[in-house]
Amino acid sequence: MIRSVVKGSGSALPRRVVSNEELAKTVDTSDEWIVERTGIRQRHIAGEGETTGTLATEAARKALAAAGLEPGAVDLIVLATATPDQTFPATATTVQSALGCTGAAFDVGAVCSGFIYAVGIADSMIRTGMAKCAVVIGAETFSRILDWDDRATCVLFGDGAGAMVLCAEDVAQDGPGVIATRLHAAGEHRELLYVDGGPSSTGTVGKVRMKGREVFRHAVVNLAEVLQEVLGEAGKSPGDLDWVVPHQANRRILDATAKKLGLPPEKVVVTVDMHANTSAASVPLAYDVAVRDGRIKPGDLVMLEAMGGGFTWGASLLRV
Repeated sequence: MIRSVVKGSGSALPRRVVSNEELAKTVDTSDEWIVERTGIRQRHIAGEGETTGTLATEAARKALAAAGLEPGAVDLIVLATATPDQTFPATATTVQSALGCTGAAFDVGAVCSGFIYAVGIADSMIRTGMAKCAVVIGAETFSRILDWDDRATCVLFGDGAGAMVLCAEDVAQDGPGVIATRLHAAGEHRELLYVDGGPSSTGTVGKVRMKGREVFRHAVVNLAEVLQEVLGEAGKSPGDLDWVVPHQANRRILDATAKKLGLPPEKVVVTVDMHANTSAASVPLAYDVAVRDGRIKPGDLVMLEAMGGGFTWGASLLRV
């Protein structure tokens, strides 16, 4: 069967690292308060000349290098972001130009779930023959839409990018590649996590607003359900998983979701302490970290999952 096989991954982070202690100098918070409630210890913040596009391009270059492929092999770029360089054109086209690729290139907007949505779209296009080799990217500069006077949100987010190369291959039933993906949305909850601006509604960029307790409650339930849904489709159980790579929003959500599924904590890749919540970049960043430090190995069964504003949520199961 034709599957979308992961050939390589890459990531990029801004140069500046901001610790909780540094934030506490300008925001009414403390390292203890942030760590206890979120597990976050630091985050990377984009500086001058660092944009969603530049971070996405760097991550894509590293992913292609890991895959041993030249940009000319790529015929699809799908970039998940809520913080594009411009309203239009799509930041994916900026990346395409910088890499020297041809084919289709477009952005996907599903906030923190964006990378899972992008994987689902690229996988569908590969399976139907519309593309043969895709670079799927999650990239964000969330620091540019934060209200730095709102301690409930500004301490939670960071900037970064992660990328994955997916190529069409004819594999056996138990071979590598994306096995199953499921995507969901519930627009009735959009006012629990949103940005209070936009070109159509206000003509401004706006800032992130969130009702944290309600988001937490929905996240644990929705993520546990979609993971079970994908496992059921694939004929697998939680015990079959080698790794879960979740959206890195909050350590409490990661722990609660794992407990609900009966997953041992040591099977969950956690990078929220280093990167904070990087929205659509979160999952591919964490995946790349675990590949490069040797945790995720060829043959492993890996579940990617995320939930974000919208609400949107989803999960994707793959064999490395």
